[in-house]
Amino acid sequence: MIEREEEKFLTCDSRRDFLKQGSLYTALALTPAQLLKAADQNADETFAAMLEQMPLNITVNGKAHVLKVEPRVTLLDLLREQLELTGTKKGCDHGQCGACTVHIDGIRVNSCLTLAVMNEGKKVTTIEGLAIGGDLHPLQAAFIKHDGFQCGYCTPGQIMSGIACIKEGHAETKSSIREYMSGNICRCGAYPNIVDAIEDVKKRGVRI
Repeated sequence: MIEREEEKFLTCDSRRDFLKQGSLYTALALTPAQLLKAADQNADETFAAMLEQMPLNITVNGKAHVLKVEPRVTLLDLLREQLELTGTKKGCDHGQCGACTVHIDGIRVNSCLTLAVMNEGKKVTTIEGLAIGGDLHPLQAAFIKHDGFQCGYCTPGQIMSGIACIKEGHAETKSSIREYMSGNICRCGAYPNIVDAIEDVKKRGVRI
């Protein structure tokens, strides 16, 4: 009786081992040799990235770039990590705070919601591209004049949106400015000063 139970136990173990080995061999047989080599070298992510990279021609702050990017990379991450333009900030990463605002062909866009590969052939302007030489952009100077920032983290996005707000014709009144700047959050609460800075530039009629 005991011998039969042991035989039955060994038989079950043998079946389990057989199934496990069979599944493993099947998986290995279906796996391309390149992937097996990459996994063996702990380089599976690198290998996947090499397969997925796509060409991208993009102009940022007047400079043309010919790049290779993964389809999943956002414009924000491309700017910060690949082009090292860290003035554009990563805030919520969900398009809700406006800290990552840039201009694409003159239109303000939340760069965290935009895939880099979708901007083939387009012109992108970031906060780094506003000043000319040593001269600040009029709205940058107005932010300093009106104390439109405290911690400064949201300031690049606020300025990029403020410029667009004026160009779009939405800076005629304080209430209109507040409405069309509502997508940009300032956790320090500098909203009145931000509105004053935008209104100042609009009233002076300076070219932006």
